[in-house]
Amino acid sequence: MIRMRTDFFAESLGMGTSMVVLLPQAAAGIGMEGADGQAGADAVSARGVPVLYLLHGLSDDCTIWERRTSIERYATEKGIAVVMPEVRRSFCADEAVGEAYWTFVAEELPQLIARTFRVSTAREDTFVAGLSMGGFGAFKLALHHPERFAAAASLSGALDPASLSLELNTGHLAERIWAGRDLTGTEDDLCGLLAAADPAALPALFLDCGTEDQLLGMNRGFLDAARQHGVELTSRLRPGAHTWDFWDQGIQDVLDWLPLRG
Repeated sequence: MIRMRTDFFAESLGMGTSMVVLLPQAAAGIGMEGADGQAGADAVSARGVPVLYLLHGLSDDCTIWERRTSIERYATEKGIAVVMPEVRRSFCADEAVGEAYWTFVAEELPQLIARTFRVSTAREDTFVAGLSMGGFGAFKLALHHPERFAAAASLSGALDPASLSLELNTGHLAERIWAGRDLTGTEDDLCGLLAAADPAALPALFLDCGTEDQLLGMNRGFLDAARQHGVELTSRLRPGAHTWDFWDQGIQDVLDWLPLRG
């Protein structure tokens, strides 16, 4: 696996930012076994490798998935590229007082990746996932752009940011991002997006949350909304809290669940 910490200028943000990119390679080191082989290498040259956009949580940065899990090893075994962008404390929104992170992650970032790396741009090879705030971002991307993604996964997702508790809603977050407005019916109302979606057009959805997680209630609310509007999704409420041992197992299960082409 080729690993790059990449620094670049983002026009939509008006500033330099960073991402970590993992790219499969044909050879693997001692103790590692790649998934590709010659057939995989031929497929890469023909269409590019599949890619997973992997989003971090509210308190983290673009390096956190590597520092808290073995994502590089897991991705190597699957032969998939992983793009982990810096989205700061933005909820992937064009902030009321701040930067245009929704424009960055939804428009500029995928265009930059397609121009720079040999990854597939086909819907069936493109996936998104994230934890906590990143789980919200993953489902937001999937619901706004179902034509781009084959699958989206949320791990312990902060799926209803309007109901975040005071201890999580630090740094005047609601005022800075949303100017304190009611999110009902907006581009950040995931349940409203479910209601407006064509269930047949949506990517596959995967929701994972711990039964001891403080965000369990909003995850159950999302599941209820999905059932109400006929949206199919794979869901799992299992023992666990808002912790990295939960997400380390969860991302392995997400990679096993992804509909990767052979």
